[in-house]
Amino acid sequence: MSQGQPRFITAAGFAKLRSEYEELFGTERPKIVETIAWAAANGDRSENGDYIYGRKKLREIDRRLGYLAKVMKAAKVVDPAAQESRDQIRFGATVELADEDDARRTLTIVGDDEADASVGRIGWSAPIARALVGARVGDERIVGLPAGEKSYEVIGIRYPT
Repeated sequence: MSQGQPRFITAAGFAKLRSEYEELFGTERPKIVETIAWAAANGDRSENGDYIYGRKKLREIDRRLGYLAKVMKAAKVVDPAAQESRDQIRFGATVELADEDDARRTLTIVGDDEADASVGRIGWSAPIARALVGARVGDERIVGLPAGEKSYEVIGIRYPT
């Protein structure tokens, strides 16, 4: 997580992070602590699988809780529906693109912590998102991808209402 850079996120993305935090802190962690206490009461901890696994799982949960807390503290919730400049690609825009072969794809630019490329949700710091920000319908952008450069034309821009 870089210092100084705001960590943009949609309200839905923030709610999902908070929900995960609450589930881990309120449900999962107490269950693991209970399992560890029960396993510790059974005696020799060096060969006690429940105890060893429980401690490992507790560390994983605590690491994730720390990460989620840090992300939520740094998050700047942005409402894409409030975007005034709707003719340009900005955070929260859903964009329809066409490549050189006229293959179409639709992407939504979201916070990096809520990105999921498999459903077209691209983090705003991804190379394709950075290349598209500021573009208007009809603009062409060249994106440097691992497989080489690719050219995209902006076909449509939508924002939630």
